[in-house]
Order: sequence, then structure tokens, then C-alpha cells
Amino acid sequence: MSIFDNPDEYYMQQALREARDAYAEGEIPVGAVVVSGESIVARAHNHTERLNDVTAHAEMLAFTAAAETLGAKYLADCTLYVTLEPCVMCAGAAGWTQVGRIVYGASDPKRGFSRLGREMLHPKTEVVSGVMAEECEELLKRFFKERRQ
Repeated sequence: MSIFDNPDEYYMQQALREARDAYAEGEIPVGAVVVSGESIVARAHNHTERLNDVTAHAEMLAFTAAAETLGAKYLADCTLYVTLEPCVMCAGAAGWTQVGRIVYGASDPKRGFSRLGREMLHPKTEVVSGVMAEECEELLKRFFKERRQ
């Protein structure tokens, strides 16, 4: 797939690559990329197990890496692509970064930010949900099914 065919799907595929890396490492398979213009400026996946840190979510690590790459704490001209709907912690961080867009795959009815509303996001942040949701959900379901056996 070319980036120009469907940019949201292209970048979500990149986030899914990160999620698969997390899966291979025994981490909950969530991946994220931050895009500025047409360039990926940060890639990350969950590292909560590796770092023994409950805040080491893919989004948090991607925000830090993007800010470092761009030399700016605000990401208003960027898009966060993440395979799972951000939790309230990550949505709060998205609000502080003023990220321009959030595009996510699978919804998270238990811990996702949308159950509490958009108020924690910057007012100008656009949210797109359900991009490649089936692929994102399948990876998560397979991971948790294996953990329960």
C-alpha cells in the first residue's frame, strides 16, 4: 500500500508493526507512531513489563520521542496513530502535547478515554476511530487468549 492511497491505513500499519514487536516481547500489543507532515518522527510500543513502569505506554513513549526528534514539546502539527484507544493517562498527555490528530484502531470500552469524554484532549484535536480496528483487536485478543491458557 502506498502512503498516498490511504494515509491513515498506511500509518496504522506502521503502528501495528510496533504492536507486533510488543507482542513478541511479551508486552500488551499496543503500538504507536507519530507523524509530522508525511514523516514518521517517532515509533514506540508498550514497555510496561520491560521497564517495570505502568506509565510506559506506547503513546507516552511516542510523545517523548517525537518531542525529542522535533525539538518541541507541542505536537499541534502531528498525528498520533495508535492501535488501541488511548487510556485517560495517555489522552491527558495528548492534551498537554496539543497533538493535532489522534487516529486509533480498536476501541477500549473499559479503559479508553472516550467513555469519560473528550475534555482531556486539546479542543482542536481531531479524533478518528476504527481505522483497521479488526486487525488491531485480533492481535489483542490473541495475546490475552494465550495469557489465559
